Amino acid sequence: MSGLRRALTVASALLLGLWLALGTAAAQEAPDYAAWDRLAQRAETVVDRGQASDAALESLRAEIAGWRDRFLATQDINAPRIETLRSQLDALGPPPEAGASEADDVAARRAELRARLTEARAPLVRADEAFTRANGLIAEIDALIRARQLDDLRALGPTPLNPAHWPAALADLREAVLALQRETARALTSETQLAEARNRLPATGLLLAVGLLLLARGHRWVERLGERMRGVSRRGTGVWSLLISIGHIVLPFLGFWAIVQGVLLTGLAGQDLTQLLEFLPWAVALLLAFRWLGRRLFDARDADAIVLLESGWRAEARWYATLLAFLVVLQIVAAQVVTLEELPPATEAVLQFPLIVAIGLVLLRLGQILASYRRGSEPEAGIGFELRAIRVLGALSVAVGALAPLLAAVGYLNAALLVQPWVASLALGGLVLILQRFVQDLDHLVTGRDTASEGLFPVLAGMALTIATLPVLALLWGARTSELTDLWTRLRDGFQLGETRVSLMDFIALVVVFALGYLATRALQGGLRNSILPRTRLDKGAQTALVSGTGYIGIVLAALIAVSATGLDLSSLAIVAGALSVGIGFGLQNIVSNFVSGIILLIERPVSEGDWIEVGGNMGYVRKISVRSTRIETFDRTDVVIPNADLVSGVVTNWTRGNTIGRVIVPVGVAYGTDTRKVERILQEVAEDHPMVLLDPAPYVLFRGFGADSLDFEIRAILRDVNWVMNAHSDMNHAIARRFAEEGIEVPFAQRDVWLRNPEALSGGARPAPRAEGAAPAQRPAGVPETGEGEGDGQ
Repeated sequence: MSGLRRALTVASALLLGLWLALGTAAAQEAPDYAAWDRLAQRAETVVDRGQASDAALESLRAEIAGWRDRFLATQDINAPRIETLRSQLDALGPPPEAGASEADDVAARRAELRARLTEARAPLVRADEAFTRANGLIAEIDALIRARQLDDLRALGPTPLNPAHWPAALADLREAVLALQRETARALTSETQLAEARNRLPATGLLLAVGLLLLARGHRWVERLGERMRGVSRRGTGVWSLLISIGHIVLPFLGFWAIVQGVLLTGLAGQDLTQLLEFLPWAVALLLAFRWLGRRLFDARDADAIVLLESGWRAEARWYATLLAFLVVLQIVAAQVVTLEELPPATEAVLQFPLIVAIGLVLLRLGQILASYRRGSEPEAGIGFELRAIRVLGALSVAVGALAPLLAAVGYLNAALLVQPWVASLALGGLVLILQRFVQDLDHLVTGRDTASEGLFPVLAGMALTIATLPVLALLWGARTSELTDLWTRLRDGFQLGETRVSLMDFIALVVVFALGYLATRALQGGLRNSILPRTRLDKGAQTALVSGTGYIGIVLAALIAVSATGLDLSSLAIVAGALSVGIGFGLQNIVSNFVSGIILLIERPVSEGDWIEVGGNMGYVRKISVRSTRIETFDRTDVVIPNADLVSGVVTNWTRGNTIGRVIVPVGVAYGTDTRKVERILQEVAEDHPMVLLDPAPYVLFRGFGADSLDFEIRAILRDVNWVMNAHSDMNHAIARRFAEEGIEVPFAQRDVWLRNPEALSGGARPAPRAEGAAPAQRPAGVPETGEGEGDGQ
């Protein structure tokens, strides 16, 4: 059994290897360049003549694009062998300079390797040439089709203002209606078609019944479902409201579609009427969608309205949205009638002109409403992007509404019909706003956040929705599907970066790998901060430095792994990187200096988070040490951001580095004549009685000297926590005041006598009259000191 198992294993491995080899050979099979040359020559002939239809050109373009994809895939043939041969040539060293020689065996080996490299690169060179030719042919076809589109827009047709075209247009329209009637009449008088309709009557009746039931009861069913959905969670009101409103569109559309399918199933409609009936459900869907957009955007309730117009304007805007859809549907029906009945351009111009005028008038009014959105109610400086976008769309709507009827009146009907993509663009913009609100409501339902600004998901989702609308907008304004497909192919195939081709998938892989590394780094930081480091003996500052260092190392490793995983070769960018480093060195030297200083602070840790420091006249607690700066919180509860370079190169006083022990000095003065030993004993007792004062080392009292007004003493004590130095200083002052009062010790205060040397200046130069002998001295006002000779000559 073991031998059989081993044999089966070996056979499976051989089959797998053979399958991989065949797959590789098929993937690297060279294209049929002879067939490609025939196709390329035919394409060049077609483009030179310029007589093929747009459909034929699109078909030819698609065929050439398929060949171009093959050539692009062929460019990877022999890539490992080419790389090996290049490495071998590099190993031989640089070729000798002119006039120099090298060993014969080395020269022969170099020539052999070069010949093999040229042979290995031959398929690559051929594929590059064919790829370039295919690209050029596709560009020529695109230019030809775009030129035709531009010519159609600039084509000048008959003017609908010419009264001579009106009778013919009315006659053509009447004939088209009569043709539909004749088709229906022939079907109703045909026994074969009537018999077939009778055979299909059960299915027809079922479709009609289902359609009528959905139209009659669909709204009530949706409301009942909405009540149940609201009962699930009161928090998701916006989500449930949107889903219910969509239900009010879907069920009526399905009902109308079922009715139309029932009518078509009878087979009594002619060919032209059948095409009109097939379009009818989509016309109804367009009407329902525009009506839904108007109600969601301009809801009567402020809480549900997305565009907060005034209440009267909201009702008007809702009505205009539905009217625009109705007019656009009439335009499309008129265009189909013209195509089916092959009516002349003059008739088409006469039929489309009143519709274009009506759409222009509606756009004018709707644009005025949107352009004045919240005008004057908010400061211009505070206008957000959404508000600006709505106002710009309103102004452009006014311009389109005024220009389209003028173009149609002159005869540029195709240019005037651009009102249709403009109306569709407005609807698409409204849909984006509704979906952005839905994302915010969904985020509120899931996370419970009250405002969307608290989360990053709604912002990213809104950006993704906006980007996703760009291809749709391009299609609305005439871009072809082949062009968008070609653009997507180019993004998918990538671009050349150095010696490496970077594709969209490579970029996505780069972002995903880096994001995973970043998340892993954050998870490791969280584990260190919350689980591992608190159980160690490291202080808080060391823990913070270790967590921060882990984050920086993890982010750098994530970036390196992401670049390595995608296979990017950035060696060719070394010169650019060197130039950038020189620019960084000169232009960003302060930032680089602060960055390096931040790393030094995290490694050396002279300052840690929670320390009480004093730097540059600022004193406070360190709250955060980042790469560029350090934030301290002052005692005034203000944040001061200090560059890290100032902490490394400047003078920093750290009051709590290593421990919180610190000294407090309390000065005090007593009156002359006081017993100094008694004062010393009282101050010693005050210091020893305070709970924050350490007894080892013991506090002591200094008799500093004889001051101008007092005998000066100082209490010097070591506190167990210097953060309480101000409280301890205040407590000791209170205790000293109380003990001095009990012991009758006086705390002196400075007193000064003012002597006026020239009192006559106060009386305007007249000296006071001499006092008679025996007369009483004049009374001095209270608070005025006696005058006499003294120091100084001031008044």
